[in-house]
Amino acid sequence: VVGSKRLKNFCVAWTVVCVALGVILLHQLLLRNPDQSTEIKRSNNSLDMIEMSGFICGYVSCVFYLGSRFPQLYKNFQRRSTEGTSYLLFALAMMGNLTYGLSLVLKMPATESFRALYFLHHLPWLIGSFGVLFLDFFVS
Repeated sequence: VVGSKRLKNFCVAWTVVCVALGVILLHQLLLRNPDQSTEIKRSNNSLDMIEMSGFICGYVSCVFYLGSRFPQLYKNFQRRSTEGTSYLLFALAMMGNLTYGLSLVLKMPATESFRALYFLHHLPWLIGSFGVLFLDFFVS
């Protein structure tokens, strides 16, 4: 009962955070002046507010996506059984994560100078897809 109340509170808090981030991002997109982006010169290494928000959302997503597997792992460990686990769900999730991670790796730029920047910009999604794939091996 206490655990389910905590889970419910966590889900409500997470929903509020997601809605708030969505409103902030939408607000930033709607207030963005399209002419301003052509006038302001920025270096290749700097990130504007929209890009930084997307980057932060990527890491938050990565943390929650990786965290989504731990309750199942804990439950399986407690029961010492995988009874009731949908193996088809995990098999399809594993294939989805594998192909998504590979798509990020395979479309990496050919030039060496852009690879590091590409890798850095896609790191949260790479960690999320391959990290969850790794955890799914333990679940299955």
